[in-house]
Amino acid sequence: MDLSVSIIMAAALVFYSIGVWGERIQGRLKWWHFVFFVLGLICDTWGTGMMLDMVGGMTFDIHGISGLIAIILMFIHAVWALIVLQRKDEKMIQNFHKFSLFVWVVWLIPYFSPMFFNLAV
Repeated sequence: MDLSVSIIMAAALVFYSIGVWGERIQGRLKWWHFVFFVLGLICDTWGTGMMLDMVGGMTFDIHGISGLIAIILMFIHAVWALIVLQRKDEKMIQNFHKFSLFVWVVWLIPYFSPMFFNLAV
């Protein structure tokens, strides 16, 4: 894999983790969390696009399918965070971290699966 793809995907992990764990630790969704969610989504989509170009398209294995699901969930997560912040619903702002952690855990599956599958070979 190209070094630039590795750097972009590592940036996605850092940005998304800062957003999710910052929100979890603070106990409420804030605008800066949303910014980090979007930065993570941008880096993940960009890196994924580069990988798809390198391998010639989508692979229908655990990594490919879970990666597609993760990007869709990250997009839904970012849109829902925007909606929650715009509505200023205090209960939704305080409980949003539950959805964030779920999406983050799902996202980790395609992030780490290549490492585990390469170790098994």
